[in-house]
Amino acid sequence: MHCLFVSDLHGRIDRYHKLFSLIKTEKPAAVFIGGDLLPHNHNSAAEFNFKETDDFIEDILISGFRSLKNELINQYPRVFIILGNDDPKIEEKRIIDTESEGIWNYMHNRRYEWEGYEIFGYANIPPSPFLLKDWERYDVSRYVDPGCIHPIEGKRTITENIDIEYATIQKDIEVLTQGFQPEKSILLFHTPPYQTNLDRAALDGKTFEHVPLDVHVGSIALRRFIEEKQPLLTLHGHIHESSEITGFWSDKIGKTVLFSAAYNKPELAVVKFDPENLRLAERLIL
Repeated sequence: MHCLFVSDLHGRIDRYHKLFSLIKTEKPAAVFIGGDLLPHNHNSAAEFNFKETDDFIEDILISGFRSLKNELINQYPRVFIILGNDDPKIEEKRIIDTESEGIWNYMHNRRYEWEGYEIFGYANIPPSPFLLKDWERYDVSRYVDPGCIHPIEGKRTITENIDIEYATIQKDIEVLTQGFQPEKSILLFHTPPYQTNLDRAALDGKTFEHVPLDVHVGSIALRRFIEEKQPLLTLHGHIHESSEITGFWSDKIGKTVLFSAAYNKPELAVVKFDPENLRLAERLIL
């Protein structure tokens, strides 16, 4: 029962075509898609080209998976999808609405039973230097690393019905995973956990107001959760350059296996794995 995992496609049509072709060839049981899916055509929320984004969602993302489902019929995989910090949250409703066609399961802040496993999804990242804050939360407290912008600042494409000032990734994950069975769980995140092979940013020697920047930019809350709960598998993206810097696209925290499909070059990176035998996982560069 093999699965495919991709992340950070950033609206690159060639990457989507490669993914669709691979799904046709491999006919996986499931495809996990880890966020940052749409064209990166903005510097701030005020500068979004929403028409370009809307056209992409309909013409490439929805149309592509719809065609695959019509072609593969009973061999169409279960598709688990989240958005990422570069995807405007105002587009989330279109992804959710399309669930009714059966082409994917939208997973942010959701859990889903599949083939004896429990799948969880979570898209938010810790505070970053970027202006778009649709998918940002404080991590474990209201501390923000030097050079980063508070989640209560920046710009958003929608207004959320929560108190952003007190919301944290730590609280969200506790609520999401309440009562779960770690040994049969697969968690789809956009952020990687802190201080791993997967969250290493290209910040060597850089400072902000004379303060050295931490080269690890993942979530402390997520690392603590993995250390304590030991889920079977966690999937991540977000930090494109990490595997190039560390030389690894996977890691382990205790018994938990971690994979990243983020990639810093033009090709498509795909992690192929069997949840029953994670030691045989491989990364394909297409």
